Amino acid sequence: MTLTLYDAPRCPYCARVRIVLAEKAVEYEVVEIDLADRPAWIYEKNPTGRVPVLEEDGWVLPESAVIMEYLEERYPEPPLLPADPADRARARLAIFRHDELASAYYALRRGEEGARERLDAELARLDAVLAGRPWLGGREYGLADIAYVPWLLRTRDQLGVSLERFPALSDWLERLLERPAVAAEAAVVASL
Repeated sequence: MTLTLYDAPRCPYCARVRIVLAEKAVEYEVVEIDLADRPAWIYEKNPTGRVPVLEEDGWVLPESAVIMEYLEERYPEPPLLPADPADRARARLAIFRHDELASAYYALRRGEEGARERLDAELARLDAVLAGRPWLGGREYGLADIAYVPWLLRTRDQLGVSLERFPALSDWLERLLERPAVAAEAAVVASL
């Protein structure tokens, strides 16, 4: 079995998949894609031309959230979704709603009017969630946390947004950085 990740270091969607692969200690090959000059053949792997794309022995799967779920089922140890059905649903709901944060993040990167306020509102929402539980999915670290952390690292380190006004969010990020897979992604962000 050969597992290949079509990847771009600056892409937070790719970061999600890299973190899951690291957490599960799955070996894989990397084909790096230059997002500024995408090769024509990437559209054969994913008609949108976006990464990440995971390929396993000729079988191709795009979309980071779907790839994360696939890896969770394909490599069940260690589990990154809770055993409790309600907690699993909460984690999936958090991942499903992630686009609200990503949209605000990209708006700020593009310099859109009102983008900082939108991002601050999303950070405040996450802070409120994390004030009530230690992890986005509930009682345990997992896919929901992995789904969000690449954007928080980039918000803090690339956009220069201080997270200190959001104490529960800041504490969560510090706990995440104790995990080698997340610390490795922080190092990738620092090198960009």
